[in-house]
Amino acid sequence: MPLFLRKIKHAIVVWLMKTLSALGPGANHRAFVGSGSSAQLCRHILRTGATKILIVTDKPLRELGVVDQATAALAGADIDLAYYDGVLPDPTYEQVAAGVAVAKSHGSEVVLAIGGGSSIDAAKIIAASATSDEDPASWVGFGKVKHEVLKLYVIPTTAGTGSEATMGAVISDPVSHEKGVISGATLLPLAVALDSDLMLGLPPHITAATGMDALTHAIEAYIGIWERGTRLEDARIAVKLVFENLPAACRDGSNREARDGMTMGAYYAGMAINQVNVGNVHAIAHQLGGKYGIPHGLANALVLPHVLEFCREESTPRLAELALLLGLGDPAEGEGQLAHKFIQAVRDLRTEVGIPDHSDRLRREDYDHLADLAVAECEGYPVPRLLDKQSVIRIFDRIAG
Repeated sequence: MPLFLRKIKHAIVVWLMKTLSALGPGANHRAFVGSGSSAQLCRHILRTGATKILIVTDKPLRELGVVDQATAALAGADIDLAYYDGVLPDPTYEQVAAGVAVAKSHGSEVVLAIGGGSSIDAAKIIAASATSDEDPASWVGFGKVKHEVLKLYVIPTTAGTGSEATMGAVISDPVSHEKGVISGATLLPLAVALDSDLMLGLPPHITAATGMDALTHAIEAYIGIWERGTRLEDARIAVKLVFENLPAACRDGSNREARDGMTMGAYYAGMAINQVNVGNVHAIAHQLGGKYGIPHGLANALVLPHVLEFCREESTPRLAELALLLGLGDPAEGEGQLAHKFIQAVRDLRTEVGIPDHSDRLRREDYDHLADLAVAECEGYPVPRLLDKQSVIRIFDRIAG
């Protein structure tokens, strides 16, 4: 399709997103924040009168005792707990179906997600599927989950995905490995606990990757073309918190101040993308995760600087603002130089926290297909510049090392 037609199509898609979001229902969402906030959330759930709670998580978190730590306030209460701990990285519809079977057998009234983005995303679709006979694959897109879902609460154990603050979930097809995004107001958690106590033992490599994921969300929300809500303010706060706290959190996992900063940074970034969605970095990173199993945060970190270079001309004013936010220069230097400094700061941060600039998993024979998928996906996002196939392939070449 010629570029001018793609731009027209993209403008229509963005207009439709704005229109549908304005017509959609309001969201009810609250956050409990700080040390011990997971106990506050659990007590809140008990106060709602719920007696049958399904906990959606993964096996390592249960085996490490993190789930028990997060739900300690439920101990001794007159409730019936069930567990689905079969969530794996990049959850699939099969995993969702297994979780739904547990929910229906148990008669769950509430779903409590404990874990990273994979557990939270799976829990969202489990909560929706438990009250519907529809195929969840038919919900890919925006606003297609129209029915009432099980009450959903979230306790994140990583500071990165921001899924605790969004109404979207990413689910993978087990055969094609392609990722689909299901989004709508009914999938926004009713309440979350931002409890950094649960993240104190997180290994440096996971801290780094999830932190760069949060940074990606903040930057994409900030440079996107959809002016909505508090996305600029939220994104600026998130960018500053990540730059100020991620290196310290990676150096010392017990640094509570750094963990608190990252927990809030990820949450603010999540709020930002919840208003305006993500962008070209995700359009490419989703393909790397689906095809090669590269963890999402790592895939974002690999792609982010290259995408910022790709759309630097269109995003220069915004990137310059972020450079000034971080004290990287002076307004007298000019926006172009400041934008360059910010992109370099992103590269430097990635290096400082130990994330490589390349991956040996990429295979040239896959480039054409993956580039086509990325180009198609980006057209659904409010990006400042549409991807083209050759530019995506050049990015693949650069990150392949």
